[in-house]
Amino acid sequence: MEDPMYSLQDVIRCDLCESPVPPKHCDICHIHLCEACVGEHVSDQSKDHYIVPFKLRGITPKCTKHSTEVCTQLCTTCNIPLCPICVASSEHKQHKKRDILTLFETKRKLMQKDLQDLDNSIYPKYQEAATNIPVQRADVNQRFQKLTTALDKQGEALHTEIDSIIQGMKSDIDDMDAQHIAAIDQQEVAINHTITEITQAILDLKRLLERIQDKLNISDVCLVSEYTSRTEEFRNLPAQFQVTLPTFTPQEINIDQIHQQIGSLSKLAITFLLDEPRILTDIKTEYRGLLSVSCLSDSELWTCGVDSILRLYNLQGEILSSVQTKSGHVPWDISVTRSGDLVYIDPRDRSINLVRGTQIQTLITLRGWRPRYLCSTSSGDLLVTMTSDDEKQTKVVRYSGSTEKQSIQWDNQGNPLYSFGQYNYIKYLSENRNLDICVADYGAGAVVVVSAAGKLRFRYTGPPSTPRKSFHPRGITTDSRANILTSDYDNHHIHIIDQDGQFLRYIHNCGLQAPWGLCVDSRDNLFVAEIKTSKVKKLQYYK
Repeated sequence: MEDPMYSLQDVIRCDLCESPVPPKHCDICHIHLCEACVGEHVSDQSKDHYIVPFKLRGITPKCTKHSTEVCTQLCTTCNIPLCPICVASSEHKQHKKRDILTLFETKRKLMQKDLQDLDNSIYPKYQEAATNIPVQRADVNQRFQKLTTALDKQGEALHTEIDSIIQGMKSDIDDMDAQHIAAIDQQEVAINHTITEITQAILDLKRLLERIQDKLNISDVCLVSEYTSRTEEFRNLPAQFQVTLPTFTPQEINIDQIHQQIGSLSKLAITFLLDEPRILTDIKTEYRGLLSVSCLSDSELWTCGVDSILRLYNLQGEILSSVQTKSGHVPWDISVTRSGDLVYIDPRDRSINLVRGTQIQTLITLRGWRPRYLCSTSSGDLLVTMTSDDEKQTKVVRYSGSTEKQSIQWDNQGNPLYSFGQYNYIKYLSENRNLDICVADYGAGAVVVVSAAGKLRFRYTGPPSTPRKSFHPRGITTDSRANILTSDYDNHHIHIIDQDGQFLRYIHNCGLQAPWGLCVDSRDNLFVAEIKTSKVKKLQYYK
């Protein structure tokens, strides 16, 4: 509907000078005023005035207690309008009060800002999150189906082994049964043969005795003389065999052993990233610029920075130990090994060095390449990023002790995995829980993740809404959930992405300044090395 103030048929004018479309209104006197007449109107001090924008005329209500007064203030304690008499009363003397117009304008601007934030930023995020729910649900179903399939496969393997063992034992029973029957058959043959001979001997004796009873002749005497008794021969039965019959003694079924044979199933752990991560500890170090931090334990941290001293701090900021580099040069990066030793990089003399106590042992010295950053792996290997002397190549090399085991440099199309060039040597790296190798490639403006075999899995270049050129990661680490955390030095926050490269959220709004090196402890507390302040900050980002 058209505002009557601007209607051609009935133009509203200043009540003092008749100027059209007056921008002001006295909400007590109920007259319209142009800018020029406002001063003249309020100069009349015989009564109160309350000048408001024309569109806000009527903003001052009549006082419910004093009918002749209008309310120009609001008691924010009671949330009720107040006239001058109410303001002066003892009832609201100790209460906070605001000018109605000022409060209205402040709230109106806040509402406009809230509407803009809700409409343009917050609501789209929730819409995106709602859209991702079916994807997450499908992903959950897929992951748990994989677990079920793996368990079925293990069950089938165990059943196969058990069936094979049982079948083998049954085969042994059949063999023993056949051996026993064969022994019985052999005895039967021997007994039947002897029975035949005994039967014949009985017949022969009967015939001979019958002949010699009637009358004797010389031939009968000879037959009797030749007779040999076989009674003793037949008295003993053929050799009897003894059989120790096999038995089966079933073992008591041990459920714990069966579980061990099947394997273990870890518990489901549901954790939430904090909306506002908390700084738990703030440690001031002695460096002119802090580069890296690595956890020796949950309460002890090795550090290196822009001097030649490696320092071990506790959470109270006390130095527990310090070691000077072997060459006297600045170490670029450090890592604590699985056995608790410290390893550091010295690009100036191309060496990788192991610190034990106060002793330093050079593990590797490179030729034609310069080591830049390193990390210790779960298997005890070392992963090292390095650049060629001509700065035209970059690669990741895996070492077992001082022996090179693997070199990662090219993708499947023969293209370089990592950036190279004079100022593109910053490439912190970390091994994830799934054994992926994660490199924060400053020059490429990306986190480059490859599998343990060196095959490219993904490149993370920041959330979709982030301009590509604004993301240049420095430090990188991974946590127990296989999430990847990388420091965004230019924007003073940390990116958290999952093991498949999906952006989860930022760590920011907690006072971070120029974050550089990163590490996590066994409880997933994050330690951030700030290069400019030379502070180590311990953050909690899970709840």
